[in-house]
Amino acid sequence: MAVILSFFFLIFSRMDLYLVLQLLVAVVVAVVGVWTVRLLLRHAWYTHKLTGFSKPQTHSWLMGHMGKMQSSEEGLLQVDDLVETYKHSCSWFLGPFYHLVRLFHPDYVKPLLMASANITMKDELIYGHLRPWLGQSLLLSNGGEWSRKRQLLTPAFHFDILKNYITTFNSSTNTMHNKWRHLVAEGKNNLEMFDHVTLMTLDSLLKCAFSYNSNCQESNSEYVSAIVELSDLIIDRRLRILHHWDWFYWKTHQGKRFKKALNVVHRFTREVVQKRRAFINLQKETETKPNVSTTPQRKKDFVDIILLSKDEDGHGLTNEEIEAEANTFMFAGHDTTASAICWTLYNLARHAHHQEKCRQEVMDLMQGRSGHEIEWEDLSSLPFTTMCIKESLRLHSPVQAVTRRYTQDMPLPGDLIVPEGVICLVSIYGTHHNPVVWTNPHEFDPLRFDPTSPQNHSSHAFIPFSSGPRNCIGQKFAMAELRVVVALTLLRFRLALGVNPEVRNGSGEVRRLPQLVLRAEGGLWLQLEPLDTQQSG
Repeated sequence: MAVILSFFFLIFSRMDLYLVLQLLVAVVVAVVGVWTVRLLLRHAWYTHKLTGFSKPQTHSWLMGHMGKMQSSEEGLLQVDDLVETYKHSCSWFLGPFYHLVRLFHPDYVKPLLMASANITMKDELIYGHLRPWLGQSLLLSNGGEWSRKRQLLTPAFHFDILKNYITTFNSSTNTMHNKWRHLVAEGKNNLEMFDHVTLMTLDSLLKCAFSYNSNCQESNSEYVSAIVELSDLIIDRRLRILHHWDWFYWKTHQGKRFKKALNVVHRFTREVVQKRRAFINLQKETETKPNVSTTPQRKKDFVDIILLSKDEDGHGLTNEEIEAEANTFMFAGHDTTASAICWTLYNLARHAHHQEKCRQEVMDLMQGRSGHEIEWEDLSSLPFTTMCIKESLRLHSPVQAVTRRYTQDMPLPGDLIVPEGVICLVSIYGTHHNPVVWTNPHEFDPLRFDPTSPQNHSSHAFIPFSSGPRNCIGQKFAMAELRVVVALTLLRFRLALGVNPEVRNGSGEVRRLPQLVLRAEGGLWLQLEPLDTQQSG
């Protein structure tokens, strides 16, 4: 390499500056030309391979559907139109850069989600922007690396571990409800749900993951503020095509803000993991020494469990791997669960008779108890409340879509083939709102999930946590927290639809806002009426 550089330096030193600049321009043009030709050939190849799929009208052969995907209410209505028109799938092009197949029918979704993890890859279009934050975590890894991590993380979500978190769910919910009571006492009974519930789920997760009491529901937390900012910046980056390339993004103002917030989050997680590793090692040494009294064992949190987890060869995760998993647990666990809770409360506020039936179910469960605490054993005794939660997850699924790529061609019904390397966008929203699959799909009807009635929808008609080998590992955690929060909220408050005070003379209709999770434009506002029968948690 040194010899080559010396050779070019010798040539350039003997050339006129103008000639040097001409040569450099020619080299750049040649490189760009080769890249452009390869890009166009690839685009033509995938266009040809996807001719079996119906294709919505495009702006042009080159630009495809660039700019047609919107993170707005109109974007979701567009998906409704696609489902109505194409029934099960269609092809989609984002310029010559990204080639997708969009799927929204259980029969077409199932073979993709149930495919072996060995041939399933997470694509960079949706997940690549998360990599600086979450590293090579379970969410973003593939192949053998994914299999090993899934095996090591599974014990952290065992029922015996989840039972320990119920007390935390109750405690964090109590803190939020106490805030609500004080606000209502001050005459502020019209509240925006996402602000309150997101802080509550972050508070809960910090306790479950790190045994850390942030007090973030009642005071500012640098770590929590950084997580919220990272989520907002990822949404912003996704909408700006030039920001998809790292070399450009890190030079922007947004990229610099992202790195600053990232340093806060990574520093916090790194310190917790290192201190916990040192504590566990010290504990092991103490246990081997005779006549040394040991301190009482505390309940293990998420970091403890994955620090102690070993594979069949006796190897565990490195500190860096544990930090990535802990960051993923915080990222994936707080926003999705907060969205699910908010939309469930919203749907019950819209349907007072369902709300009252849920409340009666919880009151019957609490009959004769001195305090209002939901216990692990209670979760199976809330059938109608669970039906309402599931119907809300169908109607307002927190995650609107998941994407996959495959290392081989994937056959679908109707002799369709998804070519190797094409991005498969599995539309959870489209599947959940497909009129071919669900009767009156835009109506809130909890009886769809009545366990006593015959199931008339396929196994992949309802996929709020995805499905198959790469489904959400934390779905039981999320469902447990959902039932605790919803049950306690209905026990203590009557809910009605609220009004965004910043919107004047509006229709009052909630406009959905699909971002990293499903939110609402201007927030989701509910009116709270404390119930006289409630006791302080």
